[in-house]
Amino acid sequence: MTEWPDGRLRVRDRRVYRGPNYWSYDPAIRFVVDLGVLEEWPTSRLPGFSERLIDALPGLHDHACSRGKRGGFVERLSEGTWLGHVAEHVALELQRLTGSEIRRGKTRGAKGEPGVYNVIWGYADETVGLAAGDLAVRVVNHLLQPEDDFDVALAIEDLIRTANKVAFGPSTQAIVDEAHARDIPWLRLDEHSLVQLGQGVHQRRIRATMTSETPVLGTDIASDKALTARLLAAAGLPVPGTTVVRSLDEALRVARKIGYPVVVKPLDGNHGRGVGLDIPGDDALTAAYETARAASRRGGVVVERFVAGGDHRLLVVGGRLVAASLRRPAHVVGDGVRTLEQLVEGTNADPRRGIGHEKVLTRIRLDERAVALAETQGYGVTDVVPAGVVVLLTLTANMSTGGTAEDVTEQVHPDNAEIAELAAEVVGLDVAGIDLVTPDITASLHEHGGAIIEVNAAPGFRMHTHPTVGEPQYVAKPVVDLLFPPGAPSRIPIIAVTGTNGKTTTTRMIAHVFRRVGRRVGLTSTDGIAIGDRLIIPGDSSGPRSARMVLQNPRVDLAVFEVARGGILREGLGYERNDVAVVLNVAPDHLGLRGIDTLDELAKVKQVVVEAVPRNGFAVLNADDPRVLAMRKACGGDVVLFSMEPANEDVARHLRRGGRAVVLETEGDVERIVFRHGSRAQAVVRTDALPATFGGRARMNVQNAMAATGAALVAGAHLQDVRQALQSYTTSFETSPGRLNMTQSGGVTIVVDYCHNAHGMHMLGDFVDRWTADAAPGARRIGMIGSPGDRRDEDIRDLGRAAAPHFDHVVVPSLVNLRGREPGEMPALLLAGLEDGMTDGGKPPTTEVAGDEPSAVVAALAAAVPGDLVVLCAGDDPANVWDLANHPAKV
Repeated sequence: MTEWPDGRLRVRDRRVYRGPNYWSYDPAIRFVVDLGVLEEWPTSRLPGFSERLIDALPGLHDHACSRGKRGGFVERLSEGTWLGHVAEHVALELQRLTGSEIRRGKTRGAKGEPGVYNVIWGYADETVGLAAGDLAVRVVNHLLQPEDDFDVALAIEDLIRTANKVAFGPSTQAIVDEAHARDIPWLRLDEHSLVQLGQGVHQRRIRATMTSETPVLGTDIASDKALTARLLAAAGLPVPGTTVVRSLDEALRVARKIGYPVVVKPLDGNHGRGVGLDIPGDDALTAAYETARAASRRGGVVVERFVAGGDHRLLVVGGRLVAASLRRPAHVVGDGVRTLEQLVEGTNADPRRGIGHEKVLTRIRLDERAVALAETQGYGVTDVVPAGVVVLLTLTANMSTGGTAEDVTEQVHPDNAEIAELAAEVVGLDVAGIDLVTPDITASLHEHGGAIIEVNAAPGFRMHTHPTVGEPQYVAKPVVDLLFPPGAPSRIPIIAVTGTNGKTTTTRMIAHVFRRVGRRVGLTSTDGIAIGDRLIIPGDSSGPRSARMVLQNPRVDLAVFEVARGGILREGLGYERNDVAVVLNVAPDHLGLRGIDTLDELAKVKQVVVEAVPRNGFAVLNADDPRVLAMRKACGGDVVLFSMEPANEDVARHLRRGGRAVVLETEGDVERIVFRHGSRAQAVVRTDALPATFGGRARMNVQNAMAATGAALVAGAHLQDVRQALQSYTTSFETSPGRLNMTQSGGVTIVVDYCHNAHGMHMLGDFVDRWTADAAPGARRIGMIGSPGDRRDEDIRDLGRAAAPHFDHVVVPSLVNLRGREPGEMPALLLAGLEDGMTDGGKPPTTEVAGDEPSAVVAALAAAVPGDLVVLCAGDDPANVWDLANHPAKV
């Protein structure tokens, strides 16, 4: 007998990705699972395991897995697969049992860690997806090492209950499904039924079937049944005589006056709560009055004439009748064998019935009121009901109390449709449920009698989308038509910018272009979230949550997102797609964090924004960076290349094929940014006319301006607007804090920049060389340089190496951005890099080590004399460095 392994799956990490991400284009959940000793035990070595797994979850037979055919996963089980892969399929199957047909999943071994796996699967609801993952791991472990107190079937029932609890109701789900089918983005705003459809200025909201277009006054009128009846009567519509009473004596007096039978209901109730129908006399009225009064929020009770006939719900959307149902109260039909209680149990066994709104039908409750009603018909719970006898268990025909519905949309007489449409208009509702009682819906109320007994705001759709009898009606379509008429936009343009260096400046340049032409731009960056010209939230906002905040803002008509690798790895993009993706460069920074150790892996992270480009979108890619250029193959839309190399053959080939590119062209001493499309060329602007380039010396901002040009033009900006915007964009601290900000103090030129990696230092150093050569020949170059402590040792040394050729004196702070390091570690690494950086035999810069950042700023300024250039590479607080640079006496 094979010995079972003494091991269990352990979950190291859980991660929910909302939107495109490193692992999947679609929303996904990732568990990092450690198999431990189970790494040596594929399913083929576990006798009986696969059989017990299939017995517990027979639906696994349907899983195709990588085989692409039904039964593919079961084949993998018998051949032998690892338990992380098993957990993936179990998580998918558990979600399927809750009603989510999600089939996306994959399992990949963690790099360099045998037995550790990344288990990824898609989800419809993240709460359910996470719970399914936890349960999947527990099921696999239980099959390995059984738990006495664990029942798989009961655990699955608990999961289904959780799914039903967090799921949208049928009405909300119908509208969300219709929106999704039309490619209208949606976002759940609370744990209930408040949903945003669309983005930014185009957004609309729904709560169940109440929309952002539903008039508050109409809703208020509909909640007052007496007022509704008066307004309908004034419009000449058929309504029963209605009176509001505040006491039992008054109710009895009114009932005797209008004559029994009567109806009693709360003045402001809903869902049929507290309604008494066909009340025959004073005794029944006394009991019904107390029930109605208890259900009324304002204490008022309505007494009205009882109208005989079928209970019909007519749904009116946007002034037009779109569906009608004949509703029947909860009831059972006798068979001459079973008792009333057994008949109810049999009816509730229908798989379409569930608790509340969790399924298309609601279970019938045999509560005190139902029992009392049955007894008035001559049957107790233990009595056998004769064959064919109908026993009512409620008087109201609401599906929420167990009733049924038959679709009668095509049978409604035109007069009755007009009556319903006018009723909705009189009350003032865009979506209205008109309760109409009539003996025959196919005959006109004007000729055969009947009346409107109620007008409902936010009517339920379940009876129309899932009728018990008849064809379903797609009533969500006219609601979405109402919110988004044909041709109306639902999305705002999204421009996403990523790369190792230059992201913030490029996003600001693009936003500046569109602000100048009157667009209300929502901008996210490492400096915060800005709406228009106002910074609404300061601090690093380059992640997915900030992006969603912008898309929820009702004033934004265009979004520009700085997208950092950390947010992609932590949560994904946070939105579905971007119309334009800009990738500037891929260089060593943040390597060794979150499992990203190589430049190729980092490029794959940044490629996510390119993969999120739709077919009608664009990717703007740096053709001078081979890893960025390679991303063009991952773009589903068109590609715009930009290059600072005049002889870039990839750009030339792209243009010969009719593509677009942004290039530099020189004529004499004049250098221009030029936009090319095939053989056509349009000069955009001279590089020395851009304030952000300091006369063309800041080559990093020449490159950023080229990327911004390509993005802005394909996003719809006119060339003249791009030209004027770039000519007015500056790197002042007010508009671009921490990005090449220049000031003067005591004859010393001071530059504050956020540079913190070798790639950025090469570009900054090039600017330092060009500036001192042209504007300050002979000036000493003094730098304050630091690195975040969570970078690899070699990256910190490389920063020093990159800085060495460009500075005569360097100050290194020892107490800035330690992030887990000891105070002396980073200075030692930087100083070693500075020493190594002079590979051509040149003399390395002189150095000194200061304490905190303010002390380092003062030390760098103290080393300067008039005419020198001081470059301050700020840490996490460039504002403080800028303030000290202008007011060193504050230290």
